[in-house]
Amino acid sequence: MNLKVRLPELKRGTSESSPLLALSSLNVDRGTKNFGHDSNPFICWSHSVKFLKIRSSTTRSSLVRAAVLASCVASTAWAQSDALATAGKEAGAVVTPSGLVYLSTKEGSGASPKETDTVKVHYRGFFPGGKEFDSSYKRGTPTEFPLNGVIKCWTEGVQKMKVGGKAKLTCPSAIAYGERGAGGGLIPANAVLQFEVELVAIAGR
Repeated sequence: MNLKVRLPELKRGTSESSPLLALSSLNVDRGTKNFGHDSNPFICWSHSVKFLKIRSSTTRSSLVRAAVLASCVASTAWAQSDALATAGKEAGAVVTPSGLVYLSTKEGSGASPKETDTVKVHYRGFFPGGKEFDSSYKRGTPTEFPLNGVIKCWTEGVQKMKVGGKAKLTCPSAIAYGERGAGGGLIPANAVLQFEVELVAIAGR
């Protein structure tokens, strides 16, 4: 049986690609890759199907497709729960009513932003397990955006910070990109995301 997945094209210039992910700046292999077992369920979904080419009968193709995707769903659900539980057990971590796991890694000494403020931050975004999907550090410049114009996890989490401070945010999918995902498959549906954030400045303060 020959099972292949073609990775989807990256969306450019959409609200989902900026400012947090800057997806248009990322290099993604858009070729055809063999679809095999991977212990990371987020990779399983990030290689999710634009089309599946299976050299087999139509009935068998449907069954294999269903089995592959069902396996991804089950693995992802388990990994999400495990990632949130693990993050919540870190020393100093605070779990908020929304499910956000907030961990201050360096206390700042400046002001804290309000939801309506525009902030400047450096950040690194990664999946549980450490696979990085975005980094302002690698681009060499901090990102600036209105705090009420990004995912809810950031709106809530960054308000807890002070200028000069750093924090780790572990975001349940419900307050991240939810069922829609982002970046044409780069951020899979229902994914838990983690960010290391440094609050550089608050505009006008």
